[in-house]
Amino acid sequence: MDQAAALKWIYDNIEQFGGDPKNITIFGQSAGAGSVQSLCSSPISKSLVSKAISMSGGGLSNARPAARLDSAQLNNKKMMDYFGKATLDDMRALSFDELIQMFQKYTDATKIRIGWGPVIDNYFLKKTFYDAAMAKEIADIPYMFGFTANDLGDMTKPISDFAGLRATQSTKPAYAYLFQRQLPGDSSGAFHSSDLWYIFHSMRHSWRPFTAGDKELSVQMVDYWTNFAKFGNPNGKGEGVWKRYTTQNPQFLVMDADGNKAQLMMTASPMYKGNVMRR
Repeated sequence: MDQAAALKWIYDNIEQFGGDPKNITIFGQSAGAGSVQSLCSSPISKSLVSKAISMSGGGLSNARPAARLDSAQLNNKKMMDYFGKATLDDMRALSFDELIQMFQKYTDATKIRIGWGPVIDNYFLKKTFYDAAMAKEIADIPYMFGFTANDLGDMTKPISDFAGLRATQSTKPAYAYLFQRQLPGDSSGAFHSSDLWYIFHSMRHSWRPFTAGDKELSVQMVDYWTNFAKFGNPNGKGEGVWKRYTTQNPQFLVMDADGNKAQLMMTASPMYKGNVMRR
């Protein structure tokens, strides 16, 4: 709801700063991708979003289950009781660090993990992203979904299923990608979050021996994300390498690089290489 409030502020005020309230793009990676999906599902926020990018957040699946409000309340009440916290005022008096420590101590002592995730409260969320997408109740906007070749799991099918569903439900495009570049410097591969060095063009902050090809790929990805935010098309106003996902052309853009240049290719069979957790 904090994120939705920020979106509403931008929608209401961005015109005063030269922006367009009808052209707001949100994107996030991992848990941030889950936030993107929730914001596009919520009746409170989905009308505020013009385009959305989900990075390493899956797609059309139940991999991100949402708790029901009564279950979430019961689980949290048990934790409050464990620490002798009787009221919401008791909880609100805690600092952020104290709250995090409480969750960790509770998990260590009881082996019960309190989830941090979406709650179906019939206010902010009435359905999971999966159920809302199936019911054609998510924001009807252009989408970009993708993941990395050594991500936390193979997201090929859920992303394919989502992009394919959008192709049957809407004239607005959906784009799918796989970030395949095996990062130089060790054998970690294209691990979960490795694409962030490229999308933020922040390689100078990394110890890795990035090459000219890595830097070229980074510039290309920044262009894709920026064009998508501007036009709803990663290629810009016209045609380009990256084709929208359709039932007739169900393809991903594979992003890679060698020592000297970026490598971009459309394929119907992106190659997930299994998770490598080393950094």
